[in-house]
Amino acid sequence: MPDIGAARASAHDLELVAQAAAGGRPAFGELVRRHGSAVRGLLRRMGADPALADDIAQDAFLAAFEQIAEFRGEGAFQAWVKRIAARLYVKRWRRDRREDLVAEPPEDDARINVGEAGAVARIDLDEALGALTPVERVCVSMCYGAGMSHSEAALALNTPLGTVKSHVKRGMDKLRTRLAPQIGAGNDQRASGHG
Repeated sequence: MPDIGAARASAHDLELVAQAAAGGRPAFGELVRRHGSAVRGLLRRMGADPALADDIAQDAFLAAFEQIAEFRGEGAFQAWVKRIAARLYVKRWRRDRREDLVAEPPEDDARINVGEAGAVARIDLDEALGALTPVERVCVSMCYGAGMSHSEAALALNTPLGTVKSHVKRGMDKLRTRLAPQIGAGNDQRASGHG
């Protein structure tokens, strides 16, 4: 007798989606098992604490299960459920924080000080994202973590497209600066060795 659990574990996401759309809860459970940590990771990068990330991920998978017949397989299932989770997070974030997404951050944003003496060459992405303003973090996470276009993020945030683009650009510039390798020290050593 074939092992149904092993067959489910080796099935393609689209097969599991079809089974779930036909009422197969175990198939959907396998999708949750496969993609749950990626969805929670996205939510954490967007700024959710672990408990909130778990709650919103659960809500996102419940919504995905209810809407599973709408998934057409035009993209990856994980990307689809991440978009659902990102929208749910933004809805809660806007309600809880009452952030004005149109407001520009202060010019003197001293939250990122790249020239600090003794800075570590390798900085964790989550730490770098945490250094962004909340609005930048949400916009960058939606566009790069959830795979949304700028237009989709603007629609989800109910914010002008240009504003989302500005927040993404500013956030990405800060991330590039923050995550750039410490080039100076390495080049000085190499130059003196060949000089």
